[in-house]
Parts: sequence; structure tokens; C-alpha cells
Amino acid sequence: MRDIEQFPEEFMDNFHIQIGKNVKKAREKKGITQLQLSQAIGHSSVTVISRAEIYYKKQHFNIEHLSKIAYVLEMDICNLLQTD
Repeated sequence: MRDIEQFPEEFMDNFHIQIGKNVKKAREKKGITQLQLSQAIGHSSVTVISRAEIYYKKQHFNIEHLSKIAYVLEMDICNLLQTD
């Protein structure tokens, strides 16, 4: 078992950045705007989507956001979590 003290600090930042890129790519592939996606997952403004897509001030998608986004975009949530 690994010691959490050894967990690289930048790992989570990079992970959230990649998830944001994955969401943006999938959203754009479907031709959906940030506002349309925001409204589809129950938000009235683009704030959640726009900030999480670029990891603005460490704001990121949570599992509920990702579940709803995957549903709306008709894709497997695993595709949003993939890293390069």
C-alpha cells in the first residue's frame, strides 16, 4: 500500500485540468455551448462549466457534474476521466 504522504501535489491539479479539457472537447464535438450545457445540468449560468473547463482558481467538476454531463452528452463518464 502506498503512503498518501508520497502523493504528488500536482497530480490532482493536472487531473482536474485534463477532465476540463475532456469536457470541453466532448461539448464542442456535440456543438453545445457552455450555456446550453450548464442549463442542461441544472445551472442558470455558464459559471460552473466555464470555470471548471479551465480549472479557474482550482474550480473543478465534481462527480455529480460529470455524471450529468456524461448523460447529457450521451457518453460514458469514463471518457471524461481519461488522461493522456
